This record gives sequence, C-alpha cells and structure tokens, in this order.
Amino acid sequence: MNRQNAAFFVSSLLKTFAGKIVADPFFAAVCGFCILAVCIVFFAVAIQIGRKIGRLESERNVARLLKANREDAIKRSRAVIGGQMAEQVAPFLAGFPCNPADARFVGKPVDFIAFPGAAEGKPVSEILFIEVKTGSSLLSKREKEVKEAVCSGRVRYVEYTPADIR
Repeated sequence: MNRQNAAFFVSSLLKTFAGKIVADPFFAAVCGFCILAVCIVFFAVAIQIGRKIGRLESERNVARLLKANREDAIKRSRAVIGGQMAEQVAPFLAGFPCNPADARFVGKPVDFIAFPGAAEGKPVSEILFIEVKTGSSLLSKREKEVKEAVCSGRVRYVEYTPADIR
C-alpha cells in the first residue's frame, strides 16, 4: 500500500465515522466511551510501568548505599580496633612519656594516668593524664573538657571513707 492509498483509506474511514457520529448520537457516545476507556487503560499501564521502574531504581540505590555503608562500617571498625590495640601497647612503644610500670590504664575519659617514679620507689612529683591517639583521630568533647580542667588547674585530691554498711 503506497502513501496515496493509505491517505485515501484513512480519510475515507474518518469521513465514515464522522458521518455516523453526527448522524447517530448513540454511536458518538459509544465511540467517546471507547476512546475514554483506551485512555484510562493507557494511563493505568503507564503508571504501573512508572512504579515498577521507580521500585527497581530504589532497590538498586538501596543496594548501592548498603554496600557503601558496610564498607564504611568495616573501615571504621578496623580503625577503632587498631586504636584500641595501640592504646594497650602504647606504654611499651618508644616515646611514651613515662615508665610503663608507672602508668595505669583507665580507658575513659583518658587512656592512662601515670605517676612517674612510683615504680622505682621515688617520690611522685607529678601526675600525668595520657591520651593515646592514632591516625587522624581527634580529642572527643569529653577529652577536651578533661584536658582543659587539668591545664587550668581544676584538679583536686579527694579522700573518701565510706560509712559503715550494716
């Protein structure tokens, strides 16, 4: 079928339907209803396809984010474990500020409290608050508060004797 025949066929089809629509109101209503039904089905299918595409994109994004979050959690966990290990061995590494026997592990909010000279039986002339940091880690808010209290001299010695428990 060439273009002229196709154009003639479409135009004659339109003329036939146009004549019937004008002549018969019931036929016009049925045609309108059919067109409306086709449009509703088309839009319903388009909405379902859109939902399916959205769901697939969402699942793909969730999977990608989950993988990235897991990798980040593993990386952070390794850093924390490495830091904890460094805290435990720090007194035995070069450059530690006192004899390892003089240091007591506290953990929070400072890693060690040291009494230089105590292990050798010498008088304690100072007390050290030691915080071990590895990599690019920074002092936490609480650690900064402790450092500020120590540096500004807001440190005191308290002797506590509990009341008799009966």
